[in-house]
Amino acid sequence: MTIEVRVPQLPESIADATLVAWHKEPGDAVTRDENLVDLETDKVVLEVPAPATGVIVEIKVQNGATVTSGQLLALLEEGAVAAVPGKPEAAAEAKAPGAGDKLAPSVRRLVEEHQLDTGAIAGSGRDGRITKGDVLSHLTTRDSAPAPTPTAATAGPVSSGPRAERRVPMTRLRARIAERLIQAQSTAAMLTTFNEVDLKAVNELRARHKERFEKAHGARLGFMSFFVKACIEALRRYPVVNASVDGNDIVYHEYYDIGVAVSTDRGLVVPVLRDAAAMSFAGIEQSVVAYANRAREGSITIEDLTGGTFTITNGGVFGSLLSTPILNLPQSAILGMHKIQERPVVADGQVVVRPMMYLALSYDHRIVDGREAVQFLVAVKDALEDPARLLLQV
Repeated sequence: MTIEVRVPQLPESIADATLVAWHKEPGDAVTRDENLVDLETDKVVLEVPAPATGVIVEIKVQNGATVTSGQLLALLEEGAVAAVPGKPEAAAEAKAPGAGDKLAPSVRRLVEEHQLDTGAIAGSGRDGRITKGDVLSHLTTRDSAPAPTPTAATAGPVSSGPRAERRVPMTRLRARIAERLIQAQSTAAMLTTFNEVDLKAVNELRARHKERFEKAHGARLGFMSFFVKACIEALRRYPVVNASVDGNDIVYHEYYDIGVAVSTDRGLVVPVLRDAAAMSFAGIEQSVVAYANRAREGSITIEDLTGGTFTITNGGVFGSLLSTPILNLPQSAILGMHKIQERPVVADGQVVVRPMMYLALSYDHRIVDGREAVQFLVAVKDALEDPARLLLQV
């Protein structure tokens, strides 16, 4: 029986998607729920699974095409077996999974971007498949290979060769990010206020409990849970920072859906911790790690990225000492974390060395006054410098 493979129903906010890459060709055998093709939307990469076991008969839409919900992608003959000419051994060898088969979306993009031959990359994944780490290691080895040393016979002026350049179209996600950043700058009256926080108390608390925490919860006790909790306490005191603009109205959100920015090779995405006020420290740490892994694997969903009332972004993991983050509209504020750096500070009349971090709060001055923004940031600072406040909510 012939079965149609169609584009799944896209979320209401997504009008169409781009067909990135087919994993199968006509005549290939597939198993039920095996990923056939990747579709890229403005936010995520969607996988289209095979509806049944059989053989791909015909592909209707080629790579790079724009598709919409319900559009016919391919025809599949259920129950059919792919015919491979030659001896059974040859057929098995031809269909054995190789290092370049079933590349993850993030891996495939790296391979295509750098025009790599997958046959030259040793796969360390399951069944010899290539992982993102394998590609990055291959690039590092290739780029660090020494140039040949000129011999006496070839010595002389060295030509740099042609000045090459490549033109690569933006991914849908990168184009969407660009659009939203320009929209934020042209719509909101953005202003940024700064402060700094002494993380000595947080460091001591983490050092004292990190081993027991990890054994009990299976998650590392990082900094993000402290910052999420501190921001929630500050948002309780200054609810306008958790609000958004809708026309001439201010919408006050009486819940705390905290977005945590995650960097991927496709660009920045912001998965949302739903009802973060009800989450434990362990729940926050577990969720952040799970979201980050799924985002980098390309398996995060639209629902994971939708909504959010406040965002936290951490440029410190890349070494940023100070920045002015851009709002994630329609939210009215975003907190920027930065690199922890030991600096001399004055404490109790003495100059001491402390682990310090600069904090930046960018906010929409249309609804958030400078006084509220500064007091919000001070409240975050106070909570982090005395973490007992987070338990007592004082």
